[in-house]
Amino acid sequence: MNQKPEPGRKLLGKAAIITGATGGIGEATAKLFLHEGANVMLVARSAEKLEDTRDRLAVNQGLAHLWRMLRMRRRRLRQLPQRLRPFGGVDILLANAGTEGVTKPLEEQSLAVFEQVLRTNVLGVWLAMKYCVEAMKKRGGGSMLAVASIAGVIGFPGVAPYIASKHAVCGLVKTAALELGASGIRVNAIAPGPIENRMMRSLESQLEPENPEGVHETLTALIALKRYGTNEEVAHLAAFLASDEASFCSGGIHMIDGGFTAA
Repeated sequence: MNQKPEPGRKLLGKAAIITGATGGIGEATAKLFLHEGANVMLVARSAEKLEDTRDRLAVNQGLAHLWRMLRMRRRRLRQLPQRLRPFGGVDILLANAGTEGVTKPLEEQSLAVFEQVLRTNVLGVWLAMKYCVEAMKKRGGGSMLAVASIAGVIGFPGVAPYIASKHAVCGLVKTAALELGASGIRVNAIAPGPIENRMMRSLESQLEPENPEGVHETLTALIALKRYGTNEEVAHLAAFLASDEASFCSGGIHMIDGGFTAA
């Protein structure tokens, strides 16, 4: 059974899985979850990056596992809940693994890239959720979070695979919330706008290789708060939605975009 949270420890005793844990949002969320008392399993593709992430987190307790996942394959993802058996099961899933693909006009996108983006961003999220359902039911409920994007509610030229994948994630979250609510499982999407991290640097450079700073300035001007967000700000939203403080939040697409989509 979960322990009663202490003040400032709202995830105390909960077991969490974070995919894409070596990325900016994944690492920031792992750090916060650990601070809030959770046991965390970090899942990513690179063993070296996993080790580096663990070293930066500088914790000796709380990390349940470092798990290298070479590909988002069914036979590997189905092992997710089993890896947290020492902690009694799974309470929280943050399906954060994702890829931005390449920026090209629709007719120039390759089938290989489109399939890769959909496999990682959609099938990876679905499979992670799929194999955590039974484990969460056994715990009497839980919180599933999928990292979507403002790309899940708007269009943007040049990134059709990414836009399509994030729209799919939002639809998946809404459907899962309806199916799993009676079992006490809450399902929500986090939809970041521009965040100061590697993915945005990649998109800026792809959109305007000669002037990525110009892309940054243009996007910043579209944000009501006139700045990019941070990984840590996204992590705080994830911690809230993962906790019992968000006990009546399910099926939502929770924007964290500084007002980008307010217009």
